[in-house]
Amino acid sequence: MSRSNHLRRRSTWIAGGFLVLIMLVSIVSLPWTLGHGASSSARFEAADPAHALEPPSWSSDRSLLGTDRLGRDVMARLLLGGGISLVVGLAAATTALLLGTTWGLTAAIAGGRVDSILMRIVDVLYGLPSILLVVLLAVAMDGFRDRVSIGEGGVPGMLLDLATLWIAIGAVSWLTLARVVRGQVLSLRTRPFIESARVVGVPIRLLVRRYYLPWIAGPVVACTALIVPMAMLSEAFLSFLGIGVQEPLPSWGNMAAAALSELNPVQSRWWLLLWPCLLIAATLIALTVLGESLRLAVDPRQRDAAV
Repeated sequence: MSRSNHLRRRSTWIAGGFLVLIMLVSIVSLPWTLGHGASSSARFEAADPAHALEPPSWSSDRSLLGTDRLGRDVMARLLLGGGISLVVGLAAATTALLLGTTWGLTAAIAGGRVDSILMRIVDVLYGLPSILLVVLLAVAMDGFRDRVSIGEGGVPGMLLDLATLWIAIGAVSWLTLARVVRGQVLSLRTRPFIESARVVGVPIRLLVRRYYLPWIAGPVVACTALIVPMAMLSEAFLSFLGIGVQEPLPSWGNMAAAALSELNPVQSRWWLLLWPCLLIAATLIALTVLGESLRLAVDPRQRDAAV
């Protein structure tokens, strides 16, 4: 095994272990992050003003990563916010995977007028700024949320916040994937083994399952893996603007946005901005490294070239 392959395998294990650790800790700590203080969201809303803006401390009676202006435990909010950010990113990537793959396959296999219509729709949407589309969809969904939500900050409102981000980000994340899938399928249709299968009358469904999908799996996995960090970054940006995850529900994005007001020349509460930004950066890097490794592992052409 070459040195580059050894380093890539080690970086893959580190990236995968970090992501698994974040997900496991976020899930296992849910009873504490949701219920610590009281079942009525005291962890997020009421908190203890007497312990507000305490810096990180290893003392047993103080918060390990500090507290915010309302006295809420920063570590508890980071854990819950990490789970929310990962769920939004994975849900948006799954939506993009299903929609983009189906759209691209349909356009390439149908051909003719169907292909032209489907890809012109993609071209029109692709020509618009993606972040602007996400913001417009998020604002539209937020207006719907205001009409149907029951109680400020209640469970229905929180679920609609997450659904808003999922729909807004997933609705614009599939365009590149659709183009990639269509291009890969069109190139495969000229291969001798595909032409032979079509000549002998192999059904389209069998062609897709046995030939098209295995051969396009590498590029599809690579694009999908890159969609996850993009979706998480979009969620952080929307929450930073105040149209994503709403208080009292935390996310790394709205925690970083709230921390900006605490940075001033008089007294800088650095821990409020450092931890969410550090976790966002580390998670995005880990997802990118893992996605590249998955692409090499799934795509036989790339894997053989790397050996």
